[in-house]
Amino acid sequence: MSFAARMTRCPIPFDRDHGAEAAARFGDLAPELVELLAGAAGCSPFLKGVMLREAAWLRAALAQEPETAFDAAIALPETGDPGSGLRVAKRRVALIAGLADLAGVWSLEEVTGALTRFADAATDRALKYHVGLEITRGKLPGMGVDDIATAGGAVALAMGKMGAGELNYSSDIDLIMLFDETRYGRDDFHDARASFIRATRRMSETLSKMTAEGYVFRTDLRLRPDPAVTPVIMAMAAAEAYYESLGRTWERAAYIKARACAGDIAAGEAYLERLTPFVWRKHLDFAAIQDAHDMRLRIREHKGLGGEITLEGHDMKLGRGGIREIEFFTQTRQLISGGRDPSLRLRGTVPGLTALAGAGWVPMDVAETLVAHYRRHREIEHRVQMVRDAQTHKLPASPEEFARIVNMMGESDVAAWRARLVAALEEVHALTEGFFAPGGRKAAAPELEDEDREIVERWRRYPACRSARAAGIFERLKPEILARLHKAARPREALVQFDAFLRGLPAGVQVFSLFDANPALVDLIVDIAATAPALAVYLGRNSQVLDAVLGGDFFAEWPGCVWLADDLSIRLDDLAGDYEAQLDTARRWMKEWHFRIGVHHLRGLLKGRESGAQYSDLAEAVLRALWPVVVDHFAAKHGAPPGRGAVLIAMGSLGARTISSRSDLDLILIYDPGGVEASEGRRPLAARAYYARLTQAFVTALTAPTAEGRLYEVDMRLRPSGRQGPVATSLESFSAYQRDEAWTWEHLALTRARPVAGNMALGADVEAVRREVLQRPRDPAATIADVVEMRARIAEAKGGGGGPLDAKIGPGRLQDIELIAQCAALLAKDGSRDVDAQIDSGVAIRWLTEAEAGAMRAAYDLLWRLQAAAKLLSDAALDLEAIGKGGRDFLLRETGMESTTALLAEVERRTGQAKTAIETALTRQPGEVAG
Repeated sequence: MSFAARMTRCPIPFDRDHGAEAAARFGDLAPELVELLAGAAGCSPFLKGVMLREAAWLRAALAQEPETAFDAAIALPETGDPGSGLRVAKRRVALIAGLADLAGVWSLEEVTGALTRFADAATDRALKYHVGLEITRGKLPGMGVDDIATAGGAVALAMGKMGAGELNYSSDIDLIMLFDETRYGRDDFHDARASFIRATRRMSETLSKMTAEGYVFRTDLRLRPDPAVTPVIMAMAAAEAYYESLGRTWERAAYIKARACAGDIAAGEAYLERLTPFVWRKHLDFAAIQDAHDMRLRIREHKGLGGEITLEGHDMKLGRGGIREIEFFTQTRQLISGGRDPSLRLRGTVPGLTALAGAGWVPMDVAETLVAHYRRHREIEHRVQMVRDAQTHKLPASPEEFARIVNMMGESDVAAWRARLVAALEEVHALTEGFFAPGGRKAAAPELEDEDREIVERWRRYPACRSARAAGIFERLKPEILARLHKAARPREALVQFDAFLRGLPAGVQVFSLFDANPALVDLIVDIAATAPALAVYLGRNSQVLDAVLGGDFFAEWPGCVWLADDLSIRLDDLAGDYEAQLDTARRWMKEWHFRIGVHHLRGLLKGRESGAQYSDLAEAVLRALWPVVVDHFAAKHGAPPGRGAVLIAMGSLGARTISSRSDLDLILIYDPGGVEASEGRRPLAARAYYARLTQAFVTALTAPTAEGRLYEVDMRLRPSGRQGPVATSLESFSAYQRDEAWTWEHLALTRARPVAGNMALGADVEAVRREVLQRPRDPAATIADVVEMRARIAEAKGGGGGPLDAKIGPGRLQDIELIAQCAALLAKDGSRDVDAQIDSGVAIRWLTEAEAGAMRAAYDLLWRLQAAAKLLSDAALDLEAIGKGGRDFLLRETGMESTTALLAEVERRTGQAKTAIETALTRQPGEVAG
């Protein structure tokens, strides 16, 4: 479609004489084109001069589609000095882009994209030309003619608007120049660097120098590390070392838009990939807000841009409500969240805002408003620059020049246009300022007792408050925190537990910045401190889990084991090849979900037994996702698993899906070598040794403390022969042992065995063995006698348990009920794993009466809810005084009791009934209960 056919608007001529001159020169063209050229010439002396100078070319261009004309304008000879050709191309690009912009033929993104595409081409052409000269002169050691195509390893990184594909009409270009030092030997490094410095300076001169034909782009190379003392082009390794040790937040923000645009693109992209951890932090980075705000204030002070809006001379880029405020808002939000969410790592401002809104980090209406204002601001900026090809962002100071800009926008009502612009600038400022500098906190710190004051005064000595920056943020937060703690049911208990949380924090800037930007998190911390001391201590040691609270799905429905395993697997696959990073990622991921379950339980969103199922889902998901990672890492050295591989079998509480917040994982590993004697790899191992060492590697992956802590403790004593047996057991040995050698207690444990990870086809074979063993004939009297003996041993070893509220140990308590339930399943030849179903099987074979089964179920339910709550409240035996009023209230809510006295009485009553039921059942055999 031709240029004329795509026009949607036309500028109103400001200078009728200039417009008339252009109309006369091009009067033979279509009327709509004549009107366009007259309007553009009348408004912009620069465009008038270019269109008269390039009249012949322009006539041909207007007969084509604008994209075709643009492509022709930037097509340059591949040989020879590009300087003159680039300047001619720049004039033509400015002309076609300006006309397409004014006429509404191209959108803002198409205009800025076209200008950026030419900047890329010009930079690439100039860089390769001058590096090529160095190569042909023998100045770049080891490089030949074929290396000119990659500029000998030199690359230009486009920064700022050029990096984002958002160049404005008369923009300079910001470049960071680097070279890949790995292409040069140590002895050649200095010669190579000197050669690249010469080429870079000449490239910059080619682009920047003003001649009779104009210039190409003003080129700024000062965004490189420490530009006052570093050369114009740096080795990539030197740049990386700088950012790793000295890089600042503004440099991280700058790299959001960084893009390899010229020279060795592949090397540049690899460099940017290596720099990802510097730019994108693994945790939510709310400390970036203060850094960005400080930068904004410095710019305002330096440029004198503070105060109320006056349109005359107002800076559309740096002034109040301007383009930079929207860009800072977007980039800072990206820095905060982009480390956790790669979908936010977008260079463009509009795409970035859109993605932030889609992910819930910015309200949709705010994003839409800022996008609309950003586009309008950029169009105004273009017209300000288009008048005389000046690198300015300031609105005119005179009424006449103001009218010119309004006319270039295709409007004539200056007053109405000004009013809309003032409203837009004020709205942008209000939306962005509220994010960077929210209203001051008004909470006043309460009066403290002497003991409380001593606690508060020691906070400044904690690791989290030692840095000046952390201390400054915390001092700002402290009155509000103390005020909220004071409102707790038991203020001193809440203060003591908050002290435990704060004492466990290894550093404070990020966490305090998180609180500063999200006051609702302070409420959550106070709630935890006032209610669940153990969870508060956990949070102090794992404060990064707070990131998850700010995700939009923290309070969503539980997704289930399959979704969790898939989610973790995707995250680990993204880190394939970096084993330590995979282990750390698994730990961060697990802790966030673990914390989520605890918070949901604390807030009453799920009950105790539901929390057990969710903790079990989480553990199983970790096992499923981590197993192939460990196997691949192990196989890289020793070869793929010989035979059919292995399967992890969950035992105990995990097998029954009833683990608590601090449970160990009972596991055994079963493998099937399938007749294969050894692995095939760089360091092959015999099958038995292979699986034994693979098991040890997997246990280490779960239990080893890394920078992110550990995943789980693992107990493998339920494997055949216990501690004396091999850590990994072959399917054949497992089958034979269970059939011919296993003790009754091992068959009891088998009732809860469940395949959870690894080769699930092999898991089905294990399950078949389990079913077959459980269904074999056995002597009921001998089985019951063994259980009686086991109860006695447990009682002798563990005494009376941990007191009246010990849910686990003691007659009629969890462990005792689970033992009898497993015995019932064994006697009934039933494969059920959960306690309720196993108790039902005891009723079905007439070993338990309905009343006995009901007593055990009732006790088990109360005790499980008691235990699940207790694990959030304390690491030690449950002490009703020590957990405070908030803890007691939580405990009573979870158990459905009105008072602690009622709770103690009900526990005693139900455990007593369960004890009587168990001991009565152990005196009879199946079939002895009347039908």
